[in-house]
Amino acid sequence: MDLVHLLIIFAAVELFESNWQKHDTLYGLIYNNFLIYQKNIFFYFILHISFFYALAVAIYLNNFGFWMSSIIVIKFLDMAVKLNMMQKLGAGVDIKEVMPMNIKMTNLFRYFNVVLYPFCFAVATGVLFK
Repeated sequence: MDLVHLLIIFAAVELFESNWQKHDTLYGLIYNNFLIYQKNIFFYFILHISFFYALAVAIYLNNFGFWMSSIIVIKFLDMAVKLNMMQKLGAGVDIKEVMPMNIKMTNLFRYFNVVLYPFCFAVATGVLFK
C-alpha cells in the first residue's frame, strides 16, 4: 500500500475518533468516553483505533523517527490521561474535580486532530516532500 493511501486511512480514522467522542462541551466529551469505558474497557480501547493504527503503520514502514514517534507518544499520553479520568469518574469523583474547566467544543477544536496527526504522518513518511 502506498503512503498516500495510508495517509487517507489515517485521516479517516482520526475523523471516526473525533465523531464518536463528539459533544458541545468538554464535559460532554468526557462523559461520552465514560459511557463507553463503563460498558467495556476493551471496546473503549478499540474505539481509540488511531493509536493502534499509528503503531501498526510505524512498524509496517519501520519508521520510528521523531515525527512518527511523537504521534505515538502523544496518542499514548492522551489515552493514559483519559483512562485516569475514567477511573476517577468510576470511583465517584465529581467531573468538576477531574476536569475543573468546562470548555465549549468548537469545530476547530473538535477536528484539529484530523489535520494535525495526518500532517505529522505526512512529514514523518515524506509524503509532502516527494
